[in-house]
Amino acid sequence: MSSYETISEKLKILYPDHFEDTLQQLQQILNAYPEQPSSNELPLGEQDVVLITYGDQIQRDDENPLAVQHQFLKETIHPIVNSVHLLPFFPYSSDDGFSVIDYKAVNPEHGTWDDISAMGQDFKLMFDAVFNHISAKSEWFQAFLRDESPYSNYFVVMSPDVDLSEVVRPRALPLLTPVETPSGTKHVWTTFSDDQIDLNIMNPAVLIELIDILLFYVEQGAKLIRLDAIAFLWKIAGTTSIHLEQTHLVIQIMRDALEIVAPDVLIVTETNVPHEENISYFGDGTNEAHMVYQFPLPPLILHTLATGDTAKLTQWADNLEPAGAQTTFFNFIASHDGVGLRPVTGILSDAEIQNLVDRAQTHGGYVSFKNNSDGSQSPYELNINYFDAINPPALVDSSPEVAVRRFIVSQAIGLCLAGVPGIYVHSLFGSRNDREGVEQTGRYRTINREKLQYNALKEELNNKQSLRSQVFSAYMNLLAIRREQSAFHPLATQRIHTLNSSIFAVERQNELTGDRIIALNNVTDQAISVAIPVEHDDWHDLIQSNNYSAQQKTLPLTIEPYQIMWLKAEI
Repeated sequence: MSSYETISEKLKILYPDHFEDTLQQLQQILNAYPEQPSSNELPLGEQDVVLITYGDQIQRDDENPLAVQHQFLKETIHPIVNSVHLLPFFPYSSDDGFSVIDYKAVNPEHGTWDDISAMGQDFKLMFDAVFNHISAKSEWFQAFLRDESPYSNYFVVMSPDVDLSEVVRPRALPLLTPVETPSGTKHVWTTFSDDQIDLNIMNPAVLIELIDILLFYVEQGAKLIRLDAIAFLWKIAGTTSIHLEQTHLVIQIMRDALEIVAPDVLIVTETNVPHEENISYFGDGTNEAHMVYQFPLPPLILHTLATGDTAKLTQWADNLEPAGAQTTFFNFIASHDGVGLRPVTGILSDAEIQNLVDRAQTHGGYVSFKNNSDGSQSPYELNINYFDAINPPALVDSSPEVAVRRFIVSQAIGLCLAGVPGIYVHSLFGSRNDREGVEQTGRYRTINREKLQYNALKEELNNKQSLRSQVFSAYMNLLAIRREQSAFHPLATQRIHTLNSSIFAVERQNELTGDRIIALNNVTDQAISVAIPVEHDDWHDLIQSNNYSAQQKTLPLTIEPYQIMWLKAEI
């Protein structure tokens, strides 16, 4: 079955009364691009690492932040880090970019499309497709407020009398927002805030608009496209309105469209939900996301370092199924958002989750809550810089070198797991809580979104004694080693070893090259002795450049406090 035939079948399900017209409009859009031969291979390797950053993250004087950041990244991380996820760089009205005013424009305070193109010459770029909602200040919604066609049907209007108690909410805010129009008061669906108006994807004209934007991003150089908050896309009263079959079909149509004109462009789904729900966005392994965010990792690793016990992390990782030959995980540990707690529902106990909540607050962070269907609230997200989440304030003050080792081992866990690493800019540069920023904006998430000044950051990185420099140099050393090892290919096999509750151990093997690495991570302040059953006699630690020999197929080791070992089999 051709891609157009599969699209047609899906459109029949989504829009039974309009599928022929919708298919024709979609074909017209796709015909503007040359068809490309499809490939069944995932175009990713061990060299792929993604830096997550805002377009205006690094600033200098009155220069375009995009151009300044491009220069900075070329000077500091290129080519060891080869990809950049630019968080929404479009004109916006709130939520630091995630309330988009114009999908096809670059925020002039960040730069221009030429700046984006220039960065794309040195880095693979990931763009955000913020397709669940649009800014209340956008032309689309302003036209809706004037009852102008076709925008009068571009947003979800719902009577406040309809029972929406089953709807899953990520916020403790009203789901419906009243607005005034010439035809009277209307209540529009607002999943995230009253400035972020949910789009009516149930209207096929909106689907056409979004696919046109998706392909525009490809034309502008996007090699990866992140579907933000995509799980909430399709709404049906009386349901949870999350993970609906129709949402999966929309993603599949987007994948089909890319397979026709841009098969090398990858879809990444961002769904901050429990693991089984999250991996459903792989579809059948060939028809939805190429990568899904590995959301349990941030809270699980935080729990592991807080307790000095790897049992929960080991058990979870040991139960992970291979993502498939055409899919993989996006292994991030920190992001522009906080540490989501929903993904560890059923993995950590309520008491363990509460311990993380208490820890965040004692370490200078905040906690965001969500509304539940029974009217109660529960903690949804820890708002804290990950360095401070890992380290007690007293430890950072008294023993900063120990705090750095604790933090780096937390990051190393993500680097050794199967998938592609995503590294938040503030983790790479050892940033701390920006509580002053929270006071200025009144938003908890600001704590992890501080803007950095080019000259000051360069000065700190050049000072070998500074915290930033120690974190950055240790992180970059790991990344430089990692990108040269085929055992860290995203599709290399993964085996979890249970050696000691203080050690997280992962064995990776590339079956094509034969390369094999055992990664060991001591999450405690004690030296731990282990004996690892191995097939090979000779092993080399890639980090410390030490050699080790097995004795009767057993490798005896002592792993120092917070030490990371990447043992490569000498074949």
